[in-house]
Amino acid sequence: MLFALFAIWKFPSFKAQAELGSAYAARVGCSCRYVQGRSLDSCQSDFEPGMEMVSLSEDPATTTVTGSVPLLASRSARYTGVSGCLLRPEN
Repeated sequence: MLFALFAIWKFPSFKAQAELGSAYAARVGCSCRYVQGRSLDSCQSDFEPGMEMVSLSEDPATTTVTGSVPLLASRSARYTGVSGCLLRPEN
């Protein structure tokens, strides 16, 4: 019971951290994949310590990389050429 109350109380903080982490991962992953030309698997090694729960996926058709934290957050960054990788504002 006490854990459930603590989890509910801390949920906004966990969600905010997940959103920040997924946005960071999307931006770093997009730059790694489309600017540096590396494989998406190798891009995960560029993450800061503590980001083990964040995963990357890509959509080559739209040159978009998405960073996700299961059940909490998902953000995408799109390679735009000259401007590099930009976070998508709609998510």
